Amino acid sequence: MKLTIDKDQLLETLQKVQSIVGQRTTLPILSNVMLEAHDGRLTCTTTDMEVSLRTSIAADIETEGATTLPARRFFSICRDLPSHQVELSLEAGDENSEIVTIVSGSYRGKLGGLSKNDFPPMPVFEESFSYTLGQGILKDILQKTAYAASSDESRAILNGSLMSFREGKLTTVCTDGRRLALVEQDIDMPEEAQLDVVVPTKTVAELIKSLGMEEDVQIRMSSTQVAFEFGNILIISKLIDGTYPNYRQVIPSQCEERISVERELLQSAVRRVSLMLDDQAASVRLDISENRIELTTSTPEIGTATESIPVKYSGKEITIAFNPTYLMAPLKHLESDEVFLELSDETSPGVIKSNIPFLYVIMPIRVN
Repeated sequence: MKLTIDKDQLLETLQKVQSIVGQRTTLPILSNVMLEAHDGRLTCTTTDMEVSLRTSIAADIETEGATTLPARRFFSICRDLPSHQVELSLEAGDENSEIVTIVSGSYRGKLGGLSKNDFPPMPVFEESFSYTLGQGILKDILQKTAYAASSDESRAILNGSLMSFREGKLTTVCTDGRRLALVEQDIDMPEEAQLDVVVPTKTVAELIKSLGMEEDVQIRMSSTQVAFEFGNILIISKLIDGTYPNYRQVIPSQCEERISVERELLQSAVRRVSLMLDDQAASVRLDISENRIELTTSTPEIGTATESIPVKYSGKEITIAFNPTYLMAPLKHLESDEVFLELSDETSPGVIKSNIPFLYVIMPIRVN
């Protein structure tokens, strides 16, 4: 293998694939990126056996071939190379090892790698259903929901995003048991392609990072895997096995009161008063009265904070408390100027809605 490639394009490609690589892995080859020079392109692939990511860029290839290199170290070396052109050439090492010579301007280095023969092959994908969606639309859906997924490994089914393809809609849901985020999106789909899958959080994070705003993404399903193909990127992921809980049970069928509030005003007020909190006492109290919310936080060792903001509201007075991080999370990811906070009383879940098919359920915190 011998090729010349643009440094910036190589860096951009390595940036996309290296985050799949685990920090600690029992198989050394899983720390590597596979480089394949073929048909005028350099293809880069990484995998952790759960998620695999492949992408390619144009290169001036003198000799075709393939090898694997330590992904993070290779990226660090390339980032500091002095010239805009990088030349890579492969030579055999000892037994299973290989050496790639890296030349850029006045720099010359030799980086040891492992044979491509040890690299796990990309999963064989037995497609059952296929869907098409705009890249920007899917990215937006995932950003508006992914933060609500659980990180508690004891409930693995919640460590991902539910994607429910039913009746011409894609419903995406994430919950950790204390909050729930949901977005609905119309989608063209064959009638027989109704199914629910749970995509792991790591895969969702890669999608959010890699998806663009233009063109479409092709979503292909099998019984145990999902593939997302867009531009020159292919991401294949295992699905989380199991049945997602009935999330509709926790969505209040009706709330008694509805408060209209300026999104950025509420977000910045919650952020300011929560600076007086420590992690153990994380609650912000909302005293809601006619056309006004007063936000209060208090920590004995730190101090107290209060701020009032104007709202549109003429219902009964309500006092309720929420985790401030949970309260701010959807506000950060919505674009609308106005949001609606729907409440019944201090012990029932609150619901945040917007001018799009989005809702966010948040459980209150009991306070004295």
